Amino acid sequence: MRRWNGWGDEAVEYPVPPAAARFLEQRIGTARRILPARLADVIAAAAPSRLPRHALVDREPETRLRHARGQSLPDWIAMRSGRPGVIPDGVAHPTTREDVRALLGLASQVGARLIPYGGGTSVVGHVNPPGGDAPVLTVSMARINGLLHFDEISQLATFGAGAAGPDLEAQLRARGFTLGHFPQSFEFSTVGGWVATRSSGQQSLGYGRIERLFAGGRVEAPAGTLELPAFPASAAGPDLREIILGSEGRLGIITEATVRIAPLPERERFYAVFLPTFDDGVATVRELVQARVPLSMLRLSTAVETETTLRLAGHERLIQALERVLAMRGAGPEKCMLLLGFTGRKSLVTAARKDAIAIAAAHRGVRAGGAVVGKQWQRSRFRVPYLRNALWEAGYAVDTLETATRWSQLPKLVLAVESALENALAERGERVHVFTHLSHFYPDGASLYTTYLFRLAADPDETLHHWQALKAAASRAIVAHGGTISHHHGVGTDNAPYLAAEKGELGLQVLRDLCARFDPGGLMNPGKLV
Repeated sequence: MRRWNGWGDEAVEYPVPPAAARFLEQRIGTARRILPARLADVIAAAAPSRLPRHALVDREPETRLRHARGQSLPDWIAMRSGRPGVIPDGVAHPTTREDVRALLGLASQVGARLIPYGGGTSVVGHVNPPGGDAPVLTVSMARINGLLHFDEISQLATFGAGAAGPDLEAQLRARGFTLGHFPQSFEFSTVGGWVATRSSGQQSLGYGRIERLFAGGRVEAPAGTLELPAFPASAAGPDLREIILGSEGRLGIITEATVRIAPLPERERFYAVFLPTFDDGVATVRELVQARVPLSMLRLSTAVETETTLRLAGHERLIQALERVLAMRGAGPEKCMLLLGFTGRKSLVTAARKDAIAIAAAHRGVRAGGAVVGKQWQRSRFRVPYLRNALWEAGYAVDTLETATRWSQLPKLVLAVESALENALAERGERVHVFTHLSHFYPDGASLYTTYLFRLAADPDETLHHWQALKAAASRAIVAHGGTISHHHGVGTDNAPYLAAEKGELGLQVLRDLCARFDPGGLMNPGKLV
């Protein structure tokens, strides 16, 4: 069963290695363990539902609580402290598009606000109910999850929007195909959620972001049904798919998604190379991308993230041996780890690996332990989020943010974001451990993914205030230094205050006009995006 107040399946644990615990204590300070609230107590305190009885709506307090929050740090603080705030008045589990239309009708009839719910993995507040007098109906798409149409010749597949990553991939792989979309939330996030938030998978360099993979689909909006045919290309006016991509549930409920699929690769390998400095690493990845070397993935860690990753991996003696070898070959304390993914035909993988290693070597790259590190990353790529549970239980809060900018701005932006986070709590006497990697790459720039850890306070409100200070400082730095407020997490509520800096007033008005056209009554996911 999924955790009600943390990440993932209750049966899966990812403990903090002793060496990693000592490392964090040195960097941040001794942490305090905070006992979480009991599920039974939180359920008992739930307010009664304001929705009338309906065949499609579950009004049980536990079901409502389990659909009240996503996975942002404010969500964790709320749930772990037993203060979930507003929870939905009911959770519906439609099985057909007709059910979805009936729920839209119900919401209109009773004046309810309606929140589409995919996997509940949002880290920016997409699924959180708004306050106010209107009842809230959360619509879980979990039961609209099947493979509806498969076109092997055209390499297109249509899924119910509630299909979660593992189920979608299993149905494709049984037929010899893959979508290749692997966000870190892959275990629980859904294809509808990927479209609604403009998601990007770990191997987007090879397979593409969701906007390239999303070929068409269907959206049920209060104003009617929007059909999006799956054409290979079209010049028939603006592409309406772009309106739905990133719409975050404000326009309607995505019920079907047609995606572009690919045959399963003959070979897939992940390797690590260590560069002496972050500047060497940036020069390497920029050359790799601009030379169009056919890689499926790149990931470049700063020196601090490289050190943190190695400490959190455990295997203390093996890591010490690896570091001795790397130092002998020129990759010392400032070394940065570069992960490379090769996917495709055997001949393509061989040629791409040869080209990539040659480019990395020209920038003083060291290959020691590369295959072992690459395999370890591949094995644990979807287990790392479970570390958040163990770190919280040890007394540490963990959060992430991401942005993207062009290559010419990238070094300044990394420095600005990390400095803003490191100094945000200095006046409060708290240290923050900050580290970054470049996660997605383009010929003209790259995305930055920054993680930061700080100690939990005894009072959950104080922990929340600390997060607010950190989030505001980093967001201001992003806006001031030419970054997008979100590269792949979406806007939700957490990033909404900074959207105007990117879209401008006219752009925001266009978005508001779209919301009014699709949803004249203002029922859909209010407060998100705009």
